Amino acid sequence: MPIFDLKLPKSIARALNLSVSDPRRQQIKVLKKLLRKARFTQFGQLYKFDEVLMSRHPGKKFQQLVPTYDYSKLYAQWWHKAKDGIPDVCWPGVIHYFALSSGTSEASSKFIPITKELIRSNTLTSFKQLLSLAKYEDVPRSAIGKGWLLLGGSTQLQKGPTYFAGDLSGIQQKNIPFWLLGLGLYKPGKKIAKEKDWSKKLEEIVDKAPDWDIGFIVGVPAWLQLCMEKIIERYKLNNIHEIWPNLAFYVHGGVAMEPYKKGFEKLLGKPITYIETYLASEGFLAYQNRQDAVGMHLALNNNIFFEFVPFDEKNFDLEGNMVDTPKAYMIHEIEENKEYAILISTNAGTWRYAIGDTVRLVDKEKSEIIITGRTKHFLSLVGEHLSVDNMNKAIEMVSEDLNISIPEFTVAGEPCGLFFAHHWYVATDDIVNSEDLCFRIDEKLKELNDDYEVERKHALKSVIVTVLSEDTFMEFMKLKGKIGGQHKFPRVLKGKILEEWQKFLNTAAIYS
Repeated sequence: MPIFDLKLPKSIARALNLSVSDPRRQQIKVLKKLLRKARFTQFGQLYKFDEVLMSRHPGKKFQQLVPTYDYSKLYAQWWHKAKDGIPDVCWPGVIHYFALSSGTSEASSKFIPITKELIRSNTLTSFKQLLSLAKYEDVPRSAIGKGWLLLGGSTQLQKGPTYFAGDLSGIQQKNIPFWLLGLGLYKPGKKIAKEKDWSKKLEEIVDKAPDWDIGFIVGVPAWLQLCMEKIIERYKLNNIHEIWPNLAFYVHGGVAMEPYKKGFEKLLGKPITYIETYLASEGFLAYQNRQDAVGMHLALNNNIFFEFVPFDEKNFDLEGNMVDTPKAYMIHEIEENKEYAILISTNAGTWRYAIGDTVRLVDKEKSEIIITGRTKHFLSLVGEHLSVDNMNKAIEMVSEDLNISIPEFTVAGEPCGLFFAHHWYVATDDIVNSEDLCFRIDEKLKELNDDYEVERKHALKSVIVTVLSEDTFMEFMKLKGKIGGQHKFPRVLKGKILEEWQKFLNTAAIYS
């Protein structure tokens, strides 16, 4: 039975291009489309997009002529001009929206350009993901016609001289697809979505919760869990399904679900289907399109050109900074089960841009990847090469073993005499012995990472675990002004943010 009884116009059917074709061919087609559109921009003229288009091997020529960028370099050289209202800088026309993004560690906000073409591409990828649910078995498809609760940033954007700025989720919701609005599926609705005060927004959602029949929830796990906890507490429920019996799908992204799953499922009355997405401020990169798939399918034919840089000592320094001329590969050239940093070029004037994430290809035939961490969020003090993926898996395994919920954690490297230690800060409101927790985390990491196991016998002399309440993590996020649907706690603390965290904990200890 189809999800929607719709006959799509031929133009939309062509745009969706649901059939599987050669990944290289798809990506070259995308690259040419982007280059043709941007050839007369300042960027396109400087880096000879016309010459790339005439080349027999446009992918290789593009890599030869165009340098790689991180945010600081791209903003300093190009995007600041677009932000000042200058047209045709990296993309045709004036940029009217900028997504404010600070990732998980940066102190100041980044201004990521958002074009009408990118918004349209994000919407199209969302629709493709929705259609992929037709292939899922034993799921209540009727839930798709119920309410969709999108818990994101405020749609009331900051006004600049020639642009509006805010969370991508707020910008995207401000341009919500007609079929969500027209069918009355979109919740919490335009009025509540405009609310900037996160606490007030949550209270208004709690007030309205009994009036809604929710089938889908979309958002970052920590904040959705908080929302559901407030609803359950307000109406004295045993679980969220007592008020939303048709809740069947959770679309999540931005952070690994594993650490949250134990606590999340305590709020449910029956199983739901989890659907992972890779929606960054710079674009909708990938989504889970198969039931129980390990990875997410890259959006190869929708205005994002992908490149992959091996995440190793040849291409990155010890702080996770990419070298000036890294070795980059296209999708058809990369190997399964190797770690890569990802570069993207998009229809928002983002060119060979290091998004800051590391990924691993888990299914070459289906072009499916998993996110393994951040280029600057890893620990390798002595060669232990501990990734965020290792950390998430260890926490998930320990949570299962002890039957406890660990919704948040973070790790820092510390001196230990002449050697080093890892200091874990773990959030749980369950009763747990910190020494036992420490031992179990350490043992799981030894199972997951051979380099870690070796270094635990040598220079990595100690592992420390400090158990804190979940509220402690939330209070720090509030102090940093990072509350709301798009913000998440960094898994690895280094530099200034580590100093701020330690100072915060010391101050909290004094007043507790």
